[in-house]
Amino acid sequence: MKFRLRANMATSENKQESGIEDLEEGMESLLGSENYIIVDIGANLTNKKFTRDLDSVVSRARDAGVHKIMVTGTTVQSSKEALRLTRLYPESLYSTAGVHPHEAKSWEAETESELRELLASQEVVAVGECGLDFNRNFSPQEIQLEVFEKQVSLACELKKPLFIHERDAHKEVLEVLGRHKERLPSVVIHCFTGDATMAAAYLKQGCYIGLTGYVWKDKSEDGVRRILEDGVVPLDRLLVETDSPFMYPNTRASKLPPYVKEALTEKSLTFLHRYCTFQRNEPCSLPVTIEMIAAYMKKKSEQVALQTTFNALKVFGLTT
Repeated sequence: MKFRLRANMATSENKQESGIEDLEEGMESLLGSENYIIVDIGANLTNKKFTRDLDSVVSRARDAGVHKIMVTGTTVQSSKEALRLTRLYPESLYSTAGVHPHEAKSWEAETESELRELLASQEVVAVGECGLDFNRNFSPQEIQLEVFEKQVSLACELKKPLFIHERDAHKEVLEVLGRHKERLPSVVIHCFTGDATMAAAYLKQGCYIGLTGYVWKDKSEDGVRRILEDGVVPLDRLLVETDSPFMYPNTRASKLPPYVKEALTEKSLTFLHRYCTFQRNEPCSLPVTIEMIAAYMKKKSEQVALQTTFNALKVFGLTT
């Protein structure tokens, strides 16, 4: 079933509202459909693992129901490459532009102007992947903080959403965001793996939570699974992503509850097991993550797919 997403952040406010209304009106009629409509808000398609068969990767994703994919930029160069890919696959791929905390030490005098130039493109829909990673500290913490602050300021000025990476730096990320709270655009906490307290704090700040196939792995007392089971993250603040080629959703894991395994459909599992591995996850695996999330939330997978698509439309202004 074909379904058009017609909002664009670059168009007038009335047109954007019209596109959102169209999606809202279509959601109920699509519940129960065999075809998902999903947006993958984070895939590293510039990774060398996708060099040889990107056509097939994008085609498989669409066949699986993943109609839109946001290609993540983590350096100026990868952001340029991500933008190049969007122009090879118009209306299927979008991109982000930013400097990952691992790469913060690479920030140079011209970096900000290069990011500005990239972000002026309609296909570049967010600032990031930026943020703080105090777990690995591939860049010194003080440099990470300086570079993150610059990108938050840039997003506020350009009114582009923020796509944030955070590991072991929850408090510091909130502090930076708090300094800009009067001007903040939409904020997405990418690939969230924290606990309920962290999720609640991000939600209070107005952030959206991005979840990946990591949901199969976590079994901590107050981690991602419990957050979904307890309804800590409301569906209207949830986004989904594969973080390809990473975060493979291992549906065969013994730790995955039987009721979750029973919720997985044959079609989704076929895409996962035929085309994805721990070494290379693909966007076509995203329906499995949708179905796992839905099982934990005790909701219909179609509802989770459509609502997260609606959320992505609203946050990033995607078009077809």
